[in-house]
Amino acid sequence: MTVRAAGGIVYRKADGGGIEILLVHRPRYDDWSFPKGKCEAGESDEDCARREVAEETGLEVEFGPQLASTRYLDARGRDKRVRYWAMVPVDGRFEPHEEIDQVRWVPAAEAESLLSWERDLEVLRSLEEALS
Repeated sequence: MTVRAAGGIVYRKADGGGIEILLVHRPRYDDWSFPKGKCEAGESDEDCARREVAEETGLEVEFGPQLASTRYLDARGRDKRVRYWAMVPVDGRFEPHEEIDQVRWVPAAEAESLLSWERDLEVLRSLEEALS
């Protein structure tokens, strides 16, 4: 059985050019990653991505292109597939909560060094390709 999950790379234009990427910090794992989460029964991947980004960041988003997906074994040894989309924030505000205690807007180049999981680098590169 494959665990379905979805999320997004939320980005915005930075002052002075370039883009900034929104990273989330999960205190449970002490990691920095992109907002994402497991799909609920009967939920489409796109609806899951929108819901998870809103729950984790407080942001409503507009979808851009689909990005690279990741696939790995989760903490329970199950096959997990995560689909991602580029997303632009249109409304909302982050409030710290149990699952996500911090968010950071960082330049895309800086995001590479902050991401905790190597698998996220391919997703970040796919955003850069999609926007070029």
